[in-house]
Amino acid sequence: RRNIERCAAILKPLMTDDLISLLYPTDVSTETKQRLMSTIAAQPAIFSVEYALANLWMSWGIEPAAMIGHSIGEFVAAVIAGVFSLEDALKLVAARGRLMQELPAGAMLAVRLPEPDVLALLTPSLNLAAVNGPSLCVVAGPFAAVDELERSLTARDVVTRRLHTSHAFHSAMVEPVVEPLRRCLRGVTLSAPRIPYISCVTGEWIRPEQATSPDYWARHARVPVRFADGITTASASENAILIEVGP
Repeated sequence: RRNIERCAAILKPLMTDDLISLLYPTDVSTETKQRLMSTIAAQPAIFSVEYALANLWMSWGIEPAAMIGHSIGEFVAAVIAGVFSLEDALKLVAARGRLMQELPAGAMLAVRLPEPDVLALLTPSLNLAAVNGPSLCVVAGPFAAVDELERSLTARDVVTRRLHTSHAFHSAMVEPVVEPLRRCLRGVTLSAPRIPYISCVTGEWIRPEQATSPDYWARHARVPVRFADGITTASASENAILIEVGP
């Protein structure tokens, strides 16, 4: 609770809605749910919940030997590792959500196929947005292109699922936010991580020169999330116990 309230206080001048009211509304209407699902609110909310949960585990004496974050989750890992201050990370996440909210809407489709098969299906307007498992990928792009892919895969009995997102994250549709995010990173202090964590950009252990690169964080929302590779990297550690700290 303390950390959710701390994040909400930092976010108050950066968001149109109060984080606490979004997470714990008195009126659980469709409109309230849609406000929380909007990119401008969802990204800071996801960050805050993950940050609070991670700190809850640590308050119980469960300290991470290493971390991996999925998209926004990597910002949380970076804060816990000492790369960002909490204040700077929340400003960046809020700016990222605000900039993405202003983009044309798009769609994301989870596809039960391996990466090579998915890459063979991509048209010029579609991008591989994430590789979440050996046979689970996400494709992102404009609605019409995603609709067409979904129809063709359904006809082939390939399992697909639309993601509840307002925009086509980790695709060419978010390219316009890269340079503004780079400008937001000017003046932000970036430090080498004190706790190892895995980059969802590469699927490998983050290197100090990546963690301290404004360009790395600016392009973070544009490139595919290589979560499956990251889990493979994490699983190479002997006696690893993985604890999920997501909403």
